[in-house]
Amino acid sequence: MRRIVFALAAPLLALAFAVLVTTVILLVSGHAPIETYRQMWDYGTQPDSLSLTLNLSTTYYLAAIAVAIGFKMNLFNIGVDGQYRLGALFAAYVGGTVSLPPVLHVAVIVVVAMLVGAIWAGVAAVLRNRRGVSEVISTIMLNYVATGVIAFLLTEDHFGVLAVGSNNIGTPVIPESGHVPGISVISGASEPVYGLILLAAAVGVGYWWMLNRTRFGFDLKAMGLSPTAAAASGINAKRMVLYVMLLSGALAGLIGMPQLLGSSYAYNLDFPAGLGFTGIAIALLGRNSPIGIVFGALLWAFLDVSRQILDLTGVSKEIVTIMQGVAVLSVVIAYELVRRYGIRAQQREVGRQLAADAGLAEVAA
Repeated sequence: MRRIVFALAAPLLALAFAVLVTTVILLVSGHAPIETYRQMWDYGTQPDSLSLTLNLSTTYYLAAIAVAIGFKMNLFNIGVDGQYRLGALFAAYVGGTVSLPPVLHVAVIVVVAMLVGAIWAGVAAVLRNRRGVSEVISTIMLNYVATGVIAFLLTEDHFGVLAVGSNNIGTPVIPESGHVPGISVISGASEPVYGLILLAAAVGVGYWWMLNRTRFGFDLKAMGLSPTAAAASGINAKRMVLYVMLLSGALAGLIGMPQLLGSSYAYNLDFPAGLGFTGIAIALLGRNSPIGIVFGALLWAFLDVSRQILDLTGVSKEIVTIMQGVAVLSVVIAYELVRRYGIRAQQREVGRQLAADAGLAEVAA
């Protein structure tokens, strides 16, 4: 019970503080906080909004898991954004130019996205292992390189084709054999939930199993807790950096798949960007835990959806961005405060137990 309380205390404190700061801002700007929150709740709980929330949380969850794997060993893969966009571009092009049976077609598209993401992340791993380049710097730079590569390839001379009746350029449309049908889980919603939400759930289960049931997961956590002790126990640090970056990049390649195979069916200029940085925030909010990230992704997606009603009520929807930012900043502090309190509580418990044992020894004597 104590572990559960400590696990929930930090995110709840961070969320409460974020709501408090947002409330103060709303009051200062002349808006009624309770009414604003009620409007967001009413809009966010409509069937179409709930379906959109689940769709957004699917991509957010995949992004956060891709980041969290590196975080577990203090490896900061800031390049998830470039990895998933580059993976989605190549996957969309391959998916739109080949003709395969339905299940095999989807599998090829997903594998291509994962391979491209892993290769792009592997560049940063090689730079760190061979030249000592910080993965933070290299992955940030690779994001910009990926943007340039996408702009170069998404032209009519390479991967791009003009959409019929539009100036919007994109990859060839993926045929129906490469589509993943949606799931109607929200009654009354006009749009189904992405079918690849099941893939996101499988990724979460696999992430938990890897961390808690495999030697690789043990080595991963050992490297994060103490690189010196891990090296002394025989763990090859350079090999772990390479493996973790490849795995993180491969999972990053999955981020764009729910939309690509369930909605847009092509990569174009409107394909969403910035999901990698959202994943960083959600991974911090969920403490890199597969369950914590679920709640973080759902909360983040709900806020993103419910904010759309605010412009119609005269409240700037950027207020939600402030709430999200304050939550991420405060959750780091809250986790540290809870950790220190937990250590002091354990020390007091040990002290009481030692005192009790000493008293029993005196009585026995």
